[in-house]
Amino acid sequence: MVFLDSKTSFGALILGVGGIVLYLTVGVLYLASGLVVDYPWVFAMWALWLAGLIPLTMVFRTSPAWTPAVPVAATVLWVVIVQLGSWLLGWTA
Repeated sequence: MVFLDSKTSFGALILGVGGIVLYLTVGVLYLASGLVVDYPWVFAMWALWLAGLIPLTMVFRTSPAWTPAVPVAATVLWVVIVQLGSWLLGWTA
């Protein structure tokens, strides 16, 4: 089973691994959301983060240089969810 193309450059591989590390770091935000977000919503956010592992692995396999875009999107999604929840549902720390 081949996970990466043999033409993948070393720099793209470094970016890909960096993107994976960043995605795991963004997971800390999702885990810490329990301090602000009500628990039914926290479980949904955790499920979203876990579901984000699917596009992360797909992007890493096809074009690893674009892997850092996935944690950026996950961070933007987290900010939007928490901000909307604070406006609409009254979530506070």
